[in-house]
This record gives sequence, structure tokens and C-alpha cells, in this order.
Amino acid sequence: MNIENLSMKLILHAGNAKGYLHGALRDARNAEFDQIDLKVKQAANELLEAHNIQTKLIQEDAKNDLTSLPVILVHAQDHLMTVMSEKDLIEEMIEMYRKQHKMNVKLDELIDKAKLK
Repeated sequence: MNIENLSMKLILHAGNAKGYLHGALRDARNAEFDQIDLKVKQAANELLEAHNIQTKLIQEDAKNDLTSLPVILVHAQDHLMTVMSEKDLIEEMIEMYRKQHKMNVKLDELIDKAKLK
């Protein structure tokens, strides 16, 4: 098993997920809600790929009792866990943007009605 190669794949998938999540958050901030769910789903798929790689590493350690872990693996694990935490926060922030947008639309409607009177 090439731990360095798997570590790089972990970083790749976690980085892809982070890119999708931040794109979804940017869309939410700009009230462009049509692609957000797709981007969050793509991020989840990337994180699933990363999790599968992580599982392989854990299984390999259980079988062969890996005695040394490369720094790149430690970095990969750190990167993955950070993105997983960001995912939870970004999903909450997106919902806040959705609710704020709905409130703004209703407020604009009320203001328009008041102007017509």
C-alpha cells in the first residue's frame, strides 16, 4: 500500500469538497439558489470518496500495524477533518441565507404594497 499516494488522494477529495462547499456558500450569499443543492451533493460525494480512502488506511493499519505515519498522512487527515467541520457550518449558513432571502422578498412585497396605497 502506498500511503503517500492515498494521502494525496485524501487531500484531493477533501479539497474538491471544500471548493464545492465554498461555491455553494458564495451562491447563497448572492441569492443564487439554483445550483446550491447540487454543489453540496458533489461535496458530499467527494467526502464519501475521502472517507473510503480513510477506511482503507485504517484497515491497513489494523492488519499490518503501521509503525510510522508520514507527515503527509497527518496533513491529509487534518485537511479532511477541517473540511468535514466546514461542511456542517456551511450548510447551516446556507439555510440562514435562504431564510434571510425569503424574509427580504416578503419585506419587499410589503413595501411595494404600502407604496401603492
